[in-house]
Amino acid sequence: MRQTSGKKGETPTGGTCKSGTLFVVATPIGNLEDITLRALRILQEVDCIAAEDTRHTRKLLSHFDIHTPLISYYKEKEAIRAQEIVARLLSGHRVALVSDAGTPGISDPGGILVQSAYEHGIAVVPVPGVSALATVLSVAGLRESTHLFLGFLPTKAVERRKLLRSLKNETHPLVFYESPRRITATLADCLTELGDRRAVIGRELTKMHEEVVSAELAQLLAMFKARESIKGEFVVLIGGLRVSAPQPPDNLDDLLRWYRDQSGVSLKDAVASIAKDLDLSRSEVYQKALAVWKESA
Repeated sequence: MRQTSGKKGETPTGGTCKSGTLFVVATPIGNLEDITLRALRILQEVDCIAAEDTRHTRKLLSHFDIHTPLISYYKEKEAIRAQEIVARLLSGHRVALVSDAGTPGISDPGGILVQSAYEHGIAVVPVPGVSALATVLSVAGLRESTHLFLGFLPTKAVERRKLLRSLKNETHPLVFYESPRRITATLADCLTELGDRRAVIGRELTKMHEEVVSAELAQLLAMFKARESIKGEFVVLIGGLRVSAPQPPDNLDDLLRWYRDQSGVSLKDAVASIAKDLDLSRSEVYQKALAVWKESA
C-alpha cells in the first residue's frame, strides 16, 4: 500500500519510487475564491495539468498567474489520453488532473485515469475541495445521514422514467445533476413516478446568480415552467419515500370482538393473528384485547 506525504512536493513515502504522482485536484464550481491554497500550490508545482477543457482551465490558471503546461483529458478520448498520461507518470512526471469545475471523477472524467494509475503502481493523491454534490447537501437540511447519488439521469425520457420508477420505494434522499434544457421535463417525470415530495434545488451554486430553493416537487415544477428562460447547471435533491408508523385501524375493537366471539379462539391467538395481519405491536393489541375480553366476563 502506498502512503503519501502532505509536505511540499507531496511525493510518496516509504521506499523508493521512480514513477511520478497523480494529483486529483478539485477546482471551484463558480466562485474562484473557493480554491484551496493547497490546490494552487499543486497546480504550480506539477509538471503538467490534465484538463477536461484546456480553454476553461487556462482561464483559471491565468487568474492565479499559474503557467503550468496543459494537456487535454476529455470524456471522448479518456481511455487514449489515460495511456499517454500514465506513460508520463511512469517516466517520473507529476501530473494534476482537473475537471472544468468541482472534483474530477464525480460525474466528470477521471475514473479511467485513476484506475490505470493504480494498476501501474502510481501514487494517487486527492486534493479535495469544492463539489456540487457536497454543496447542495450542506444546505438541504437533511436529518438522514445517508443519500443516494445518481450522477446525471438518463437523457432519454423513457429510460429516465424507468430509473425513477425503480427508485420510488427508496427511503434515502435522491441526488442528481441536471442541465437547464431538461430540468422541467425531469421534474415532471419525478412528480409522476415518485409522487409529490419535498425537494431542494441548487442552481448556479457559488456563482453570481446562485439560487437554492426548497419546496414540494409540484411547486418547483410550476415555478420553473413559469420562467421564460432557464440557465445554469442544477443539483436536485428529492426526499426519500416517507415511511410512517402503522396506525391502529378504527375498527380494532370490533375486530377483537369478532375474534372473541369465535369458538375456539383464545385471547392470545387473536392478538397474535391481528398483530401479524395488521403489522401492529403485540403489546398494543394485547392491552385492547384485555379490555374487550373483560366486556363478556
